[in-house]
Amino acid sequence: MSPRKPEPRLYNRLAVLRAERGLSRQDLADAVDVNYQTIGYLERGEYNPSLELAFKIAELFAVPVEAVFSREPLPPMSARLYRRPDAETETA
Repeated sequence: MSPRKPEPRLYNRLAVLRAERGLSRQDLADAVDVNYQTIGYLERGEYNPSLELAFKIAELFAVPVEAVFSREPLPPMSARLYRRPDAETETA
């Protein structure tokens, strides 16, 4: 058997979106029907969501799925809001 190829990392804005709405990991987990630890794994990039879970999360926050998850590092929200040229990537 050949070794399994690791999944590509997905970047996300879960922690930022949760904070904006005052949600705990448990609140978000309850809303999308997963364990609260799953939210932690997602936020740290240790786990990629299923397509169904990604859509549930995006729908909960009322944003497109690509506003939450990306294959490329996401720029800080402030870069879009304030057009800061020095803001390259968002740190998780």
